[in-house]
Amino acid sequence: MKKNRLGTSDLYVSEIGLGCMSLGTEEKEAARLVHEALDRGINFLDTADLYDGGLNEELVGKAVKGRRCDVILATKVGNRRIPGKEGLSWDPSKAYIMSAVKESLKRLQTDYIDLYQLHGGTLDDPIDETIEAFEALKQEGVIRNYGISSIRPNVIREYVKRSHIVSVMSQYSILDRRPEEEVLPLLAEKEISVIARGPVASGVLAEAGAGKVGKGYLDYSPEELQQIRGKLESLVQPERSMSQTAIRYSLGQPVVAAAIPGASSLKQLVHNAEASESPKLSPEELNMIRSISRANVYTAHR
Repeated sequence: MKKNRLGTSDLYVSEIGLGCMSLGTEEKEAARLVHEALDRGINFLDTADLYDGGLNEELVGKAVKGRRCDVILATKVGNRRIPGKEGLSWDPSKAYIMSAVKESLKRLQTDYIDLYQLHGGTLDDPIDETIEAFEALKQEGVIRNYGISSIRPNVIREYVKRSHIVSVMSQYSILDRRPEEEVLPLLAEKEISVIARGPVASGVLAEAGAGKVGKGYLDYSPEELQQIRGKLESLVQPERSMSQTAIRYSLGQPVVAAAIPGASSLKQLVHNAEASESPKLSPEELNMIRSISRANVYTAHR
């Protein structure tokens, strides 16, 4: 599988990664999916301390034991549970990050994390303090590189200006083209890679996605989604299904180093991995997709 350099780092990630949030909570099945991914050339695994209360990190850690050197392991930090308080609390403080990373390392059964990502972020955060934490962990060798997972252009701009992030994870698909105007050009200019999550738009752009259009997606109505699916059918080939076309759209931007669709079954995982071998979209096909979808922009998330 093709591997791309993550920003200016020494990390080379498979262009198709595995979003581990969808692995489930059954250890054997999760291990089977992770092993299949590695066997198919997927070396980039993305988890978070938040997923299933830390269980996801534990399952990923167990699954990669003995194969750690084959894996670019990414996880995230910033959301915490405070005893006696309902739900999650946002904490991007240096003290919390320095503490949380130790717990992630234990659960992942490793002594280093390849890519440590801030799991969100706002302009009200103590951004310099957050950066200090990541830089300190990098100097200690606990993390190799760091990035942020954010869809807030103003927050992304601050980290681009003030830190040494190598990547930004952002939702990006045919139906969510918000990063194209504000985010992708800036990151390309600064040689910071994009990790595209949600390339199949919560399954709306999958083969069986017709049943998922009922709730709409972002600012698209169910009727519009049906129309887009119908028009995308013309781009489907024997070697490139609709979901693979969607994944290839996200990878059509040179600044995107990896697309990370989730997979909750072996069939899904294999199909996603095979997108790497499917034909790339031509400039004409990319233009056609842009003509039938919206160049939507960020409004609330600033």
